[in-house]
Amino acid sequence: MKTLVAYFSASGTTKMVANRLAGAIGADLFEIEPKIPYSNKDLDWTDENSRSSLEMKNGASRPEVAKKVANMEQYDKIFVGFPIWWYVAPTIINSFLEQYDLSGKTIVPFATSGGSGMGETNKHLAPSCKGANLKEGKRFATYVSEGDLKTWASQF
Repeated sequence: MKTLVAYFSASGTTKMVANRLAGAIGADLFEIEPKIPYSNKDLDWTDENSRSSLEMKNGASRPEVAKKVANMEQYDKIFVGFPIWWYVAPTIINSFLEQYDLSGKTIVPFATSGGSGMGETNKHLAPSCKGANLKEGKRFATYVSEGDLKTWASQF
């Protein structure tokens, strides 16, 4: 079986860490892209009426994903990366996970953030990972080394 690193990156930070992780562990890479891309205005967390703020206020929000992973069944381990928004994963991560039968798969979240930890991420992701083994994730600094990522990922 194979390993996948799937990620959503609003500003490019998570993309850098995801690329480094995939390279370190020899995994396939997939970018989770919203069907309607986020503008800078959409991402303005200081505006309570911005798209990202409204999505995060509504736990049932499921922004549409632009494309699906082909042959998801070939992966037994999926690392899912995202920026921390309001102390949890953005709801597009739930959208992504809910597209697939994840039964028997290991899901490992990882995040980037200016300072927030993982918060209640797993509590909010667990309902979207039915049948999967959802592991406790970790937040990484932008410039985490490939070696540190490989060491961390090896425990799964």
